[in-house]
Amino acid sequence: MVAVKLRVTTCSDRDAWDRTVLAAGGHPLQLWGWGELKSRYAWRAERLLVGDGDRTIGAAQVLHRRLPPPFRSLAYVPRGPVAQESDRADVLAALADHVTQRRSVALSIEPDWADPHSPLPKGVSDDEVRRLQQATPTGWLATVAAAGFRRSANTGLIPRTLIVDLTPDEDDILAAFSSSTRQNVRKSFRAENVRFGEVTTDADLEQVLEINKETGRRAGFAVHDDGYHRAIRDLMGQRSQLIAAWEGDQVAAFVWLVVSDTTAFELYGGVSPRGMKLRLNYGLKFYAMKHVKAQGVSRYDFNGLLNDGISDFKRQFSKHEDLLIGTWDKPLSPLYPVFTTALPKVRHALKRGVPAAKAAVRDPKAALADARAHLPGRGGSRPA
Repeated sequence: MVAVKLRVTTCSDRDAWDRTVLAAGGHPLQLWGWGELKSRYAWRAERLLVGDGDRTIGAAQVLHRRLPPPFRSLAYVPRGPVAQESDRADVLAALADHVTQRRSVALSIEPDWADPHSPLPKGVSDDEVRRLQQATPTGWLATVAAAGFRRSANTGLIPRTLIVDLTPDEDDILAAFSSSTRQNVRKSFRAENVRFGEVTTDADLEQVLEINKETGRRAGFAVHDDGYHRAIRDLMGQRSQLIAAWEGDQVAAFVWLVVSDTTAFELYGGVSPRGMKLRLNYGLKFYAMKHVKAQGVSRYDFNGLLNDGISDFKRQFSKHEDLLIGTWDKPLSPLYPVFTTALPKVRHALKRGVPAAKAAVRDPKAALADARAHLPGRGGSRPA
């Protein structure tokens, strides 16, 4: 039997694109508005449909970013593609063939696809997670590897996460929390002069942005500028849902979600010192779950678990952890090994803040020379 060549076409209709993604249970980062947001910040969004005859079997919002010479560009798919398990490898192969025409150094994907070993016990060790991630792929994941994709340590979206199933009733969802977390949720709901709801005014948004900046300072991470956050609200529309807790007129805690028909995904969260004292961040999480559950959403993704205080807080809301397959790359250029060595340096600069990242961009030749110096056989040690 002769294999049918899959057809890749570009979608330029926002409503048609979002209908396709939503009907297939796609992630909110694959919705049109997210691509529009990223297109304001050095990326270019391309929406691709993969067809087998008259049937659409896959969709991917691919973000393209220009890179310093000689790399040309990177093609990146956040929390996509959207495809059924049996079609994933074929869809990825078709997308890679298409992206090759754009002369990208690689097609990098971070799908919303559960690792075959997921879910995991709560508090599983980092060593055990690494062992699972390094295991030889089997089943459908082996077909992804056979299509030329390989695991990458250059991760943007953290694959180890917590996804709460919202299909049980609210009492059962609450019962999965730790006992102290249930107590804190109830305490926050009883707090005097406290309310929970969606942020709808610019004045309250300003308070949220200030809490976000202070949270970043406390935790030691960089935050986007105010214009970026307002663009999330404007470009994602009803798919951007900013939930807050107020004491009187003061915002004391917030969680910023982007939401598809199936998945609520936390972008940011923060709490003021007063909010921490009242445990409002606990009640807010449960309120946000109830809020999206009422819309028919079935999954609440906490967006990443690390070994830090914020992740310890997240772990209190379930008896398990989840693991997605992580970052997989299809090399499309002989320069891919150099690129994979340079990328961690760029990510490190971003974690140090915008000024450091801009400095790296201003001198890409120096960054490239530094990366090449650390390649095996060029006088440097092998990257860890």
